Amino acid sequence: MFGRDVTSFVRGELPDAPARVLEVGAGGGELALALQGDGYEVVAIDPASEGSAVLPVALSDFEAPAASFDAAVAVLSLHHVEPLAASCHRLGRLVRRGGRLVVDEFDVERFDERAAAWWLERRRAAHEHEPQTPSELVAGLREHIHPVPVVRGALGDDFELGRTKHGPYLHRWDLPDGLLDDELRLIEAGGLPATGVRFVGRRR
Repeated sequence: MFGRDVTSFVRGELPDAPARVLEVGAGGGELALALQGDGYEVVAIDPASEGSAVLPVALSDFEAPAASFDAAVAVLSLHHVEPLAASCHRLGRLVRRGGRLVVDEFDVERFDERAAAWWLERRRAAHEHEPQTPSELVAGLREHIHPVPVVRGALGDDFELGRTKHGPYLHRWDLPDGLLDDELRLIEAGGLPATGVRFVGRRR
């Protein structure tokens, strides 16, 4: 999920360091550490924290003064945040007016059986057991993940959002390195959907 492309995207959209940044759903804290190395002051949160530098708290429960942050970053996290509307409103409260929001997401509505079959084949080629069929994988994800329009709708009261930009994602999802070019080639040929999505926003 985390790589140089993600880091470059986030760095390119953040205000100049030293800005104060909240990272939502930080996992092991790799992105937060990279941004700290660039001179940013980063507070990283994740209810399933995987690193000592990541606070084990959900966005809806995170307490900080209003307008504490110059920017917020959410990489593959808002699609499963609960409760979504209250969490996004909390995020709006935490970011100052005019502050930036940087979002990297998975578009579950574009994830179809072609994409599921491609991903499952490469997981099995890496000797990882995946019992689902493509249709089962698609149905399971669509049942549990917020679609991008729903996420954008929850953010829209507090943030002015830019347009969505789609691109590759599957190669980042628990697969071995080296599959980006294959995924890009298939997307360009119409053989796979572009399931990655990125957008930025400005606090109203």
